[in-house]
Amino acid sequence: MSYVDEVFELVVAKNPAQPEFHQAVKEVLESLRVVIEANEEAYRKDALLERICTPERQILFRVPWVDDKGQVQVNNGFRVQFNSAIGPYKGGLRLHPSVNLGIIKFLGFEQIFKNSLTGLPIGGGKGGSDFDPKGKSDREVMVFCQSFINELYRHIGADTDVPAGDIGTGAREIGYMYGQYKRLTGLYEGVLTGKGLTYGGSLARTEATGYGLLYLTEEMLKCNGKDIAGKTVVISGSGNVAIYAAQKAQQLGAKVVTVSDSTGWVYDAEGIDIALLKEVKEVKRARLTEYAAARPSAEYHDGKGVWTVKCDIALPCATQNELNLEDAKALVANGCFAVAEGANMPTTLDATEYLQKNGVLFCPGKAANAGGVATSALEMSQNSERLSWTFEEVDSKLKGIMVNIFHNLDDAAKKYGMEGNYVAGANIAGFLKVAEAMTAQGIV
Repeated sequence: MSYVDEVFELVVAKNPAQPEFHQAVKEVLESLRVVIEANEEAYRKDALLERICTPERQILFRVPWVDDKGQVQVNNGFRVQFNSAIGPYKGGLRLHPSVNLGIIKFLGFEQIFKNSLTGLPIGGGKGGSDFDPKGKSDREVMVFCQSFINELYRHIGADTDVPAGDIGTGAREIGYMYGQYKRLTGLYEGVLTGKGLTYGGSLARTEATGYGLLYLTEEMLKCNGKDIAGKTVVISGSGNVAIYAAQKAQQLGAKVVTVSDSTGWVYDAEGIDIALLKEVKEVKRARLTEYAAARPSAEYHDGKGVWTVKCDIALPCATQNELNLEDAKALVANGCFAVAEGANMPTTLDATEYLQKNGVLFCPGKAANAGGVATSALEMSQNSERLSWTFEEVDSKLKGIMVNIFHNLDDAAKKYGMEGNYVAGANIAGFLKVAEAMTAQGIV
């Protein structure tokens, strides 16, 4: 049995009932097979794959808090510090009822390679809780965040582990967490990113993941003789990533015709009205039914259906495994020629393979959505220097990083005889930097 297969079997055996984590490991190891087999003896001797697939630290804790009725509630808290070979742990905090250890480990594992691809000195980590901020009052969210940080604060720091936002964790939640961290430690440091502009946040951080997705997509198309201007784009999700991906796509001359949320989706033949979408989702925190009610050209549909709409480019920006094999077949049948992931692992393995076999340009999330963590690292730099850069400075650096990411993964795919396979290219380019750093630092 090959070293890759041995390690995957070991991961499944040691991490039972964690299918998302198994999926992420399998996807990475399969595309690294050509690299691993060329160095199998050395990697096996150092147990390099076992170490890279095992978190350096897993922190699990309870989060008790009191709701507005005076009832004590208890949630689970997680922080998985996966790999610090190239820098302090860096990765978001997800607040969603679906959160469990396996999902946090899948996200943290992906984050290792994503952060490596940015070219910045940041390691991989992820955290969160099964707390759901939806429907909670500001006071309830505040007391949850304070209780969460009461435990987490002792495991994080500006040069140790720098969490950020993710699903369910926006500026409000980061603010409450940062305030409690400062209260407990007495330190005013860049320990959390995604902070408000008045207390150490970075301009362009809100837009970064969505904008970065489009900068990379634009470069991928350009390098394949295509132009994004005039193309029809379908987007899933209506959170931070989806909103700013739609905004940048339309600035680049494309027409975005769909967005979705957990209950349904909207098709807008005239193109999504970004100002209205922001009003519904960022201000009112309401459902997309309100968008459709306020927009005569929009049709609202219950359930799932974004991927059935005829398009040139598809950008899944909602959550993991939202685009399956049937969806991939629908996209190909409708003439879609490019898919770039705004969410983390939103495309199932069989769907990814189908898209690639049918000539669709496909860029994985660990590369395509790296703009958020890249700009978080830029926020860390500004905090360390006690500086604040302009929106244009940050946006320019972001674009440069995303263009470089595409060329790094493109070059890696070509070097190993897999031209056009951007999944393999991203995994190889991200892995080689981390593996070299781990080898240089000895068996730790």
